[in-house]
Amino acid sequence: MNTRDEVSRFVEELRKLWPVARGSLCEVAKPCVRAGCAACARGDKHPSFIFSYRKGGKQRCLYVPRELVPELERALDNGRWVENRMTEIGEALIFEYRQRRDARPPPPHRRKGKTG
Repeated sequence: MNTRDEVSRFVEELRKLWPVARGSLCEVAKPCVRAGCAACARGDKHPSFIFSYRKGGKQRCLYVPRELVPELERALDNGRWVENRMTEIGEALIFEYRQRRDARPPPPHRRKGKTG
C-alpha cells in the first residue's frame, strides 16, 4: 500500500475517532474553597480531575468537571492512537522512498575526459 492510501485511510479513521486530545488526566485531592467545610476541617480533601498539557513549550493544567472525564479519557486514548498512526505513516513514507530510490537504475558512469 502506498503512503497516499495510508494517509487517506488515516484521515477517514480520524473522522470516526473525534474527539482527540493530547495530554494527561489525573485525579487529585484538593481542599475546597467553602468556608466551614466539615470534610476540609477534618483534613479530608475533595477529589477532582486535572487535565495537564503543553502549550507554547510550557506545562499547563485545567480543572476538568467530573461529567467531562469520560469524554476526555476517550479523547486522550484517541490522541495516543493518532500519534502512533502518524509515526507509522512517517516510517512508511521513508520505506516507500527507499524502495523507489533502489528501484531506479543507477546513473550511467561518466568517463573523465582529458582537459587541456
